[in-house]
Amino acid sequence: MIVWLNGAFSAGKTSAARELTDLIPGSTLYDPEVTGGTLRQLLPQKRLNEVSDPQDLAIWRRLVVDTAAAMLAELGGTLVVPMTLLRQDYRDEIFGGLAARRIPVRHVLLAPDETILRERIAGREEYEDAERSASDRQWALDHIAPYHSALPWLSADAHVIDTSRLTPRQTAERVAEAVRTGAAAACRIVQTPEPTAETLAAGVLLFDEQDRVLLVDPTYKPGWEFPGGVVEPGESPARAGMREVAEEIGIRLNQVPGLLVVDWEPPRPPAFGGLRLLFDGGRLGSGSADRLLLPCAELRDWRFVSEGEAAELLPPLRFNRLRWALRARERNTVLNLEAGVPVG
Repeated sequence: MIVWLNGAFSAGKTSAARELTDLIPGSTLYDPEVTGGTLRQLLPQKRLNEVSDPQDLAIWRRLVVDTAAAMLAELGGTLVVPMTLLRQDYRDEIFGGLAARRIPVRHVLLAPDETILRERIAGREEYEDAERSASDRQWALDHIAPYHSALPWLSADAHVIDTSRLTPRQTAERVAEAVRTGAAAACRIVQTPEPTAETLAAGVLLFDEQDRVLLVDPTYKPGWEFPGGVVEPGESPARAGMREVAEEIGIRLNQVPGLLVVDWEPPRPPAFGGLRLLFDGGRLGSGSADRLLLPCAELRDWRFVSEGEAAELLPPLRFNRLRWALRARERNTVLNLEAGVPVG
């Protein structure tokens, strides 16, 4: 199990986390800041200069999941993680990766009053270098506005503790009690097991009356996607696509969709790749679109987009697959792709 302490910078996460390891038997502290510091030593400076925060590096988010999982496998017990996560998609990616490893996460938000938060920031003197301490304080101040913007989803997702009048020990005691009683429940991120070999996946393209295509935003992985999923053993790909559409967005297709493209996705470690099929689910009437459901544990959002808008949302390989599927639909044919490029 992981107890994830979230909150604004200077909310008292690290000091409470240290106290919490004394209160939860068999617990260990893991600070992802260490992973960020390691990346500063490993990555070329040019790559580091492209982001303002290590969290914006996909490798950081992946390593946080891998490191946490490895520590639990090695040590067992509970991992206490003090880390600010203000972007919901990053939270979903990390917690989804942990859920895929069957690691439950208890998400706790430490939320002091803003006046007290600013006082704590003003009092931060973490480094002997005065200039570095001033830069650190400014960093924390600059993130107060993003923290307030994130509060709606943070408050809905996490167990909130007002730490305005609490010492680190008292905060840790509140957290330990919330974990013990279940008040800080495990996050409801969908548990999608990670593949152990190549997979066969079926996606279904659905269109509105303007011929815009439907995309969905999964909570358990980065990037937008088509409705669909992995084909189960003994299941036909087209029927798998129909099942996934019904499960994900509540739309039951009356006809088996026609095949548009077969795309072989090469392995790119740690991903295994495999065959990706896209089917034409046809045009949804306005009534069907109004009935779209959104399972909160699996999908964050959905929208109908033009081909140009899809290029901004989909990863390059996925967009190429869509682009050729749209051409196949226009020509009433089936295309064979390898890594998003037609062959044969």
